[in-house]
Formats: sequence, structure tokens, C-alpha cells
Amino acid sequence: MSKTLTIALEDEHLLREICGVNDSVSAAIQNSLGEDVYARGNELILNSENKEKQLLFKKLIEQLIAHYKEGHMPDPELVKTLYRSLKEKNKDTSTLKDSHITIPRSLKVFPRNHNQAEYIKGMFSHDIVFGIGPAGTGKTYLAIAHALKEILERKKKKLVLTRPVVEAGESLGFLPGDLMQKISPYLRPLYDAMDSLLSFSAITKLEESRIIEVAPLAYMRGRSLKNSYIILDEAQNTTKEQMKMFLTRLGEGSKAIITGDITQIDLPKRTESGLVNAMEILKGIEGIHFTFFTSKDVVRNPLVKSIVDAYEREEKTKN
Repeated sequence: MSKTLTIALEDEHLLREICGVNDSVSAAIQNSLGEDVYARGNELILNSENKEKQLLFKKLIEQLIAHYKEGHMPDPELVKTLYRSLKEKNKDTSTLKDSHITIPRSLKVFPRNHNQAEYIKGMFSHDIVFGIGPAGTGKTYLAIAHALKEILERKKKKLVLTRPVVEAGESLGFLPGDLMQKISPYLRPLYDAMDSLLSFSAITKLEESRIIEVAPLAYMRGRSLKNSYIILDEAQNTTKEQMKMFLTRLGEGSKAIITGDITQIDLPKRTESGLVNAMEILKGIEGIHFTFFTSKDVVRNPLVKSIVDAYEREEKTKN
């Protein structure tokens, strides 16, 4: 058995893309395998005679190249996910590049892990989708991306973004300004997601033409939304009555995505979360899809995962 495995790429440009900015991707490959990886010319070399690691290295590079050719730029998070999948041997790595969202005149959005891929597949195949898990798992970002795709492809006429405004008790009258000025601080995370996917002018144009509409959850009562895409964010802060009210707003041809983190409920004590209740009573209903994220799916700064884990450990010790 050779002490090294050399993989020749098409050219040095492809090698640079596979290695990543400041060799961040090749460093992630090295950390995953626990062996030295280095580049020479248009070649990537694994300094190991371990047969299993050589096979993993070969498959990992093949997968990274396949993702790159689909428009999915390699990054350290992708390396970790592909490596885990290849090690487990029971997960289809192709779902990470096949389950993507293509936003017209913008970009392709790829899942960063298998739960995100499941979430995206659910959005394509179900009318009501719940994305439940900790901060930083991409729940809101992917929901916005899929909704914009549907709107820009004219599959839906309107995108409605809503959140329960718990901090203000959903009584916004005392705040200065018009409705948009009152609720903008609460909907900022939704705008942040849109800003990263479309230009400011494109978003403004969609809002001015009333294709994108934002509203606090209380303002949804009494409405029936047809041929619309509706996103309810921070759903853990809805009451049972509010969740029922929201879900029954869906009219003909509409779809809804509900996102939330049941570990961050800000409701008054003894008030049951509408999201927790929905998880219990809606499971198993055809047409409704649930994706549950964990701290392993966090794709923000690595410290976020550690923070989520620390709080989860504290909760377990209390219980």
C-alpha cells in the first residue's frame, strides 16, 4: 500500500476552488481525516497509507468536485457533512447538491447538511412545513429563499411574512410611526434573509407592488389568503389560539412555513406554546411536514453550536 494517495484535478483553478479561501476547505479535509493533506501543481495529496482513509479522501474529493460543478461552492461545513455521510455509509450525499433552491435572476441556495436537505424537499412537496430547532440552523433563511423562488417564478401571487410581537404584547398603537415603522424591528431577521438573496431595489419593488407584505400575527385574524406563500417566524411565541388562527388563514393554492425554537419561548408562564401544541396534534397529518434541527445543524459561527449545547446541558440538569 502506497504511503500517499495523489488525486490529479483538471487544472490549478479547480484545485484552488476545491481547497477554498486560505485553504480553509483543504484544512477541513485534513482535520476530518486526521492526516496531512497538501497541494502540488494541480494535485491534492493525502499523506496516509491507511486504506480506509484513502478511500474516504478519494470519495470526498469526488463529491466536492460534483458539488462545485453544480454551483455549490465547497466550504468547511460541506466537508464535515460529506465526511459524516461517507463514514455512516447510509446517507445519500447527492441530496446535498440535488435538493437546492434556484432563485430566478439571483443564485442557487444549497443545503449545508442533511436536515436542511430534508427541509427543502419538504417545502417542495408539502403545503405546510414546520422547521423546528435552535438558532443558526438556517430555518428562516431557507424558508425565505424558497418563498422568493415561488414568487419570482409566479407560482404564488403574494409573500406574507409574519411574527408574533410578544415584546409589545401585540399592542402596537402606542408606538410612533405607521404600521411598517412599528413592526420593522420585529421583522428585521426576515429582511436580513431577503437582503442576502435579492438586491435592495428588487425587494423594494416587490413591496411597493404589494407582492411582499409584512404584518404582525395579530393582523392576520379574519383574513383568507389565496395563492400566497406565508411564513410564520418565531412560532414558539404563538399561543394555541394564535397558531390555530394562523393555520386556518390558508386559502386555496397557498403554502405556509412555520419556524421556531421551542427552547426560546417568551410567553407568560402557564401559557402553552402554539408551536409545541401543533407538534403534538398535527403529526401524522398528510400534507404537513416536520423537520427537526439540532445543535449539530448550526451553520453560523462554530461558537453558536457550543453555546446551544451549553444551554441544552443546563436544561437537562434542571429536569
